[in-house]
Amino acid sequence: MDQKQLPKTNNPLVVRTDFEDEQAWKTLRKLISAPVQAPGDTFYAYVQFLEDTAFRGLSTKELLARVPGDYNRSFIFVVDGEAINHPEFPILIIELRGDRGTFRAIPAAIQAIENNLSISNMDFFEFARGVDEDGIFRGFPMPREKT
Repeated sequence: MDQKQLPKTNNPLVVRTDFEDEQAWKTLRKLISAPVQAPGDTFYAYVQFLEDTAFRGLSTKELLARVPGDYNRSFIFVVDGEAINHPEFPILIIELRGDRGTFRAIPAAIQAIENNLSISNMDFFEFARGVDEDGIFRGFPMPREKT
């Protein structure tokens, strides 16, 4: 039996793999879709949500096996059990090329991650290196004003 592959989309995917808490999923969608203000700019996450039970409970390795060879994105976002059950909703980001690394990020950081990775303004490893001690990316520290 063939396993269902991730669809090719115009925008990066946010793949739902945990279907236990509908309210948490709705909250995460809202947080990811919300504009984020930054000094002098507003960021939006240009993503497509994938809510298909064919991907229920899949591990990172299993998801990677479902990525088509000609997939047009270098990363995906995953809303798994850890994202759903953690108070900060840290979303798993999986690199689809290179080392195929992973890290987690709070929903308010998804806009900047998506924007920068989609236009190759920054590399995956730059965000992965910016995680806090608990492995969650919460954004880069703001530069201090000179006095």
